[in-house]
Amino acid sequence: MSRIVEFQILVRNAMTTSELTQFFLRATESAAIASYHWIGKRDGKAADGAAVEAMRSVFDEVPFDGRVAIGEGERDDAPMLWIGETLGSMQGISTAPSIDIAVDPLECTNHVAMNLPNAMSVLAAGPRDSLLHAPDCYMDKIAGPQSLKNEISLEGSTEYNIESASSSLDKPISDLNVVVMDRPRHKELISDLNQIGVNIHLIGDGDIAASLNAADEKSEIDLLMGIGAAPEGVISATALRGLDATFEGRLVFKNEGHRERAERMIDGDIERVWGRDELCSSEDSLFIASGVCSGRTKGVEELENGQYSVNSEIIDVKSRSHKFVTSIR
Repeated sequence: MSRIVEFQILVRNAMTTSELTQFFLRATESAAIASYHWIGKRDGKAADGAAVEAMRSVFDEVPFDGRVAIGEGERDDAPMLWIGETLGSMQGISTAPSIDIAVDPLECTNHVAMNLPNAMSVLAAGPRDSLLHAPDCYMDKIAGPQSLKNEISLEGSTEYNIESASSSLDKPISDLNVVVMDRPRHKELISDLNQIGVNIHLIGDGDIAASLNAADEKSEIDLLMGIGAAPEGVISATALRGLDATFEGRLVFKNEGHRERAERMIDGDIERVWGRDELCSSEDSLFIASGVCSGRTKGVEELENGQYSVNSEIIDVKSRSHKFVTSIR
């Protein structure tokens, strides 16, 4: 039985987003393999381009009515996977699943260029209009494990959140581990955290992996704090909804262009705090990350027979299924 026939059967039986998992997994795996060939070659732009092209070619074959909610930028700024681009082989078919995707074909582009950890190809998917159409601006974020739900918030001060985390996790402040991106914009945050006395883990890129580590009760990381990219915030929120972990985001505008873009894309208050389930509003959602450089997820390995071993993390929000899988491609 062909994939198309199998899919048509699923459509007639009220298919869910998770039933597209294998198609979406193939997209992230293809992007990971394509960018693998650029590891350590000091050309992040080429690595990203290879990942985008590989992921886009897979979407051409996926039998769904898809749309890019978060991608490589607006139409005039990106050759493919631009915001609003239609995807799939079932456009205009009434029985096709209508699904939005948020993609980062190569998270941590610079890490691939420099052969550093935690580069991966990432995708989130959900029913139409269930993922916030976040503009290409910044987002202030806070993330932590399930035990910190309703205990930490962007509405609170840094001191409040650290003291609340310490109390809820039953850990001395001096034992708390907080991830922050190493950026000049975090000078004040880092200074505050130093004065409070936590252990600060600075990262160059990759706050999706950092959010996942903060959500993981078994990880040494307790919190993610600070400003990163808004699109990655929506993808992280999808993953953390599936883990029933803690996440909030608030858009941050570097310039008036960012603000105007947000006003065009989002109805209502663009400066509000967005809860996890507002950034990803449907239980019928999915998160997939395929490793390129080893970190949270093991990176791509080239085998002697010319095939590749690709390792991925899959989180199905509805079923709360969370697993790591390995494919040979």
